[in-house]
Amino acid sequence: MVGAGLSGAVIGRRLAERGHNVTVVDARDHLAGNCHTARDPETGVLVHVYGPHIFHTDDAEVWDYVNGFETFLPYRNRVKATTGGAVYSLPINLHTINQFYGRTMRPDEARAFIEAQADRSITDPQTFEEQALRFVGPDLYEAFFKGYTQKQWGCHPSELPASILKRLPVRFNYDDNYFFHRFQGMPENGYTAMVGRILDHPRIAVHLNTRFERSQAGDYEHVFHSGPLDGYFDHALGRLGYRTLDFERFSAEGDWQGCAVMNYGEQSVPYTRITEHKHFAPWEEHAGTVCYREYARACEPGDIPYYPIRLVAEKELLSRYVARAAAEENVTFVGRLGTYRYLDMDVTIREALDTAESFLDRRDRGATMPPFVHAPL
Repeated sequence: MVGAGLSGAVIGRRLAERGHNVTVVDARDHLAGNCHTARDPETGVLVHVYGPHIFHTDDAEVWDYVNGFETFLPYRNRVKATTGGAVYSLPINLHTINQFYGRTMRPDEARAFIEAQADRSITDPQTFEEQALRFVGPDLYEAFFKGYTQKQWGCHPSELPASILKRLPVRFNYDDNYFFHRFQGMPENGYTAMVGRILDHPRIAVHLNTRFERSQAGDYEHVFHSGPLDGYFDHALGRLGYRTLDFERFSAEGDWQGCAVMNYGEQSVPYTRITEHKHFAPWEEHAGTVCYREYARACEPGDIPYYPIRLVAEKELLSRYVARAAAEENVTFVGRLGTYRYLDMDVTIREALDTAESFLDRRDRGATMPPFVHAPL
């Protein structure tokens, strides 16, 4: 298993339980990849080191799986946004609409009002900007989407596909729960503790601070690679495009902003959001607090890749790497980096479970394992 994050841990555990000896290597000095959590030594706050990770899913099997290794306590993600000198609730809901427009509309009135604001000349939205203008109109688009999107993706929303705005984030009621899944929560002791328990098996050997080289693939019966797909091939065809994040940490006494996540929609504010990590564990009490300002930028060599860009140029390069991967023997690429897709944690775990079962089934039948169980294209 190349990578001690969710993909490597879940696949490794399932194979170890079925009698395989598993080696897990990771170049970092900790488990859990980008969902790594650690206690801040000054305040005792449990910090999401690489940005907040909130678990939400409709997959009951995945929910039962993670709860088998860590107690998940109730948590609802209620995001706020500062724009135009005021604070609003996200996703856009009836409270946001009434506050923004200074109205007291009921749901049916607000629905009709927003439809009147929308640009109905756009019948087949092709870009992010067209999608937003068609469904919420220019005012809400400018306040909540345009500047934030430019900062997050480094380009104008007219250059991004409409698919990025997959589900229209507007509710015509007062529900301000950011997610809509049946199961939502946070691991009581953090994600790193959970991953540590998943990997705690006598047939699993974990080696941190250890880099995997492509030349080592032949030393193993099979390699599951959750690192960057282009990195496996030493970026021979070029680098796939990612956005990365820079974090500016600051601490204080008391409560800094009163919520876990505060977005900043205006482009004049250089950061996209401030996260206050004590609020991700509301069952704990801490006198001090730890906050992070997040800045998004293009991913350079040596940076941690976060968000795959997947525009036209990247998809063409991706197809060439997929062809190269097909020529590899006994290597399967998994996870967000291995398949160059943005994946929520529950989907990552579901795909890891599917991949492990596919490997076990094919091995029993004497069949070969494909380079991708979940295709990146």
